[in-house]
Amino acid sequence: MKTTTLTLDDMICFDVYSTNLEIGRLYKPLLTSLGVTYPQYLVMMSLWEGDERSVGEIGQILGLESSTLTPLIKRLSFAGLVKRTRAVDDERRVLVSLTDKGREMGASRNKMSDCLLAASGLSLQEFIQLRDLLRKLRSQISCPE
Repeated sequence: MKTTTLTLDDMICFDVYSTNLEIGRLYKPLLTSLGVTYPQYLVMMSLWEGDERSVGEIGQILGLESSTLTPLIKRLSFAGLVKRTRAVDDERRVLVSLTDKGREMGASRNKMSDCLLAASGLSLQEFIQLRDLLRKLRSQISCPE
């Protein structure tokens, strides 16, 4: 029986990886103008969708550990975009909420998706279909904790 040798061209993981790199390059000027990194932008997105979340909630939404999130949130705090407070009922929990400056930045959030949609050459329907397929793939291959 003849076996086929897998090539880079056959690997969907490489397509996802290289597409991610290109999206990062596309977003870089927008993120630089906002003064945030992409992971910081994701934290901001989670807060624009629901202000005052715990670090644990943000981590669950983004799939990140608190050890990864804490430095990101501290930098956002130093930049005046968010504030951190201890929960009254449990001082171990840190709550993160938007400042006025952070809320104002939220007005620019559609620029990112508009930019990607325009650069992609996909129709809105194709874009949504691709997003849904990627979500399905991610959910199927997620490792249980």
